[in-house]
Amino acid sequence: MFDVTRRQTPLALAAIFAAVRAASAQGKIVFHRGNDGDPDTLDPHRTSTVAEAHLLRDLREGLVIHNMRGEVVPGVAESWTMSPDGKLWRFKLRTNAKWSNGEPFRASDFVYSFRRIVNPETGAKYANLLFPIRNAEAINKAGPGSSIDQLGVRAPDDRTLEIALERPTPYLLELLTHQSALPVHAASAARAAQEPGRPENWVTNGAYTLKEFAPNSHTRLDRNPYFHDAASVKIDTVMFYPTADLAAAVRRFQAGELHLTTDIPADQFKQLREKLGEQVRIGPYLATYFLIINSSKAPFDDPRVRRALSLQIDREFIADHVWGGTMLPAYGVIPPHIGNYGARAELDFRYQSVLEREEEAKRLLASAGFGNGVPLEVEFRFNTTDNNRHTAETIAEQWRSIGVETRFVETDYRTHFAYLREGGDFDVARYGWIGDYSDPQNFLFLFQSDNAGFNIGKYANPQFDALMKLAADELDIVKRAAILREADSIVITEEPWIPVLHYSTKNLVSPKLTGFEQNLRGAIPTRFLSVTP
Repeated sequence: MFDVTRRQTPLALAAIFAAVRAASAQGKIVFHRGNDGDPDTLDPHRTSTVAEAHLLRDLREGLVIHNMRGEVVPGVAESWTMSPDGKLWRFKLRTNAKWSNGEPFRASDFVYSFRRIVNPETGAKYANLLFPIRNAEAINKAGPGSSIDQLGVRAPDDRTLEIALERPTPYLLELLTHQSALPVHAASAARAAQEPGRPENWVTNGAYTLKEFAPNSHTRLDRNPYFHDAASVKIDTVMFYPTADLAAAVRRFQAGELHLTTDIPADQFKQLREKLGEQVRIGPYLATYFLIINSSKAPFDDPRVRRALSLQIDREFIADHVWGGTMLPAYGVIPPHIGNYGARAELDFRYQSVLEREEEAKRLLASAGFGNGVPLEVEFRFNTTDNNRHTAETIAEQWRSIGVETRFVETDYRTHFAYLREGGDFDVARYGWIGDYSDPQNFLFLFQSDNAGFNIGKYANPQFDALMKLAADELDIVKRAAILREADSIVITEEPWIPVLHYSTKNLVSPKLTGFEQNLRGAIPTRFLSVTP
């Protein structure tokens, strides 16, 4: 999952304060939380960013969900069973599950939703996550008019959902926590697509409903009275604010305007920890910070050029001095703590000195035709945050030593990721991938040549593709891990994406907020939190 400096106008701030005052006057509990950016969409089958995922955890509930520890627990499904061969799962749905308009929730709603996301006409970037479901891949790749009724999802009755798989899938429950598996209300889906700015068009089934969406200002969610566990939901209103300006978010947190932030400016980390103590929270995260190289265009289609750029990046310096020790140097695509795996593939120069790396980088660029007055010119795109800007500037300075001239293209969160999603031309682009489920396949699938939605650098390697298909067909978990390790070794050798850092979760947490726990998934469902006045 993917991982803007914005100034709020007086009118926007007035609208926020009016909404908050109205809620407070009614004795309601209001939770003010920062978010990575504005959502581009709240349609779960078209979303792809972390900012959207935070909102969707509150708005919708899948068959299973993550709790505050990041554990998979029942959602709409209260129980489930698996067949002995691992290829058929049967979910029993709650009898009191409802939509936010009061309509009963039925198993057929999931049938509609799974069919909708794999339907090629939907254009879902994440459709390939559901390819383990029987016929999902064939339907999605067949084009318009494909037989979506052949998808291996059926509802024998209103309270039973069956999912038939192509093959046993060890990470299925983790996968079903993802937004691609969230349900959509069939009767309102068309209205929501035509008029997304009208909150009443978004019929949801989660703990909250959409009340207001004001771009560059806030998104307001109100408690859903029809939610099956509404009695245990303690927070009445959630105000999400786009906080790409991390320094401004810190100021708002210290002023008591935010109860929670999703990031911390690295250059303030030590100072904030000294001042705020346990309100500063750092923890491991299933995520990697990359530079995507456009390997479909010269000279970046040359592995020598890509390796030279990677060699010259001093990851330890960036982790310690730019990010203040809040990130880990990354020498592999896959982060630590991943499930269903063993030793990860890592760059072979990890333990070489900085001088040795620089000498090899210069030799590689010279052999590729650069040097002696011929610079390698690189356009470096990134989305605006203080941390991203400082990282880009540091990398450009390191590259300068080997004759690389860097030009920056800096845009806001939505523009940056939309540009990449839509196939815009680039040389190098900052990217972050947050694990959708704890399995190496979720990182390696990014490099499959047929993954049009996320293989942004257009990398293509037939041997890698063949290994990924072989792993998908392998039933033995140990043998499967070995095959994925071989595929992992290919991408870390060819470096279509350069791993720079492994993320950590970084939050400022108010003493007024209780129930918060950091977890590998970065999941923060509001329904498990409470706020004291």
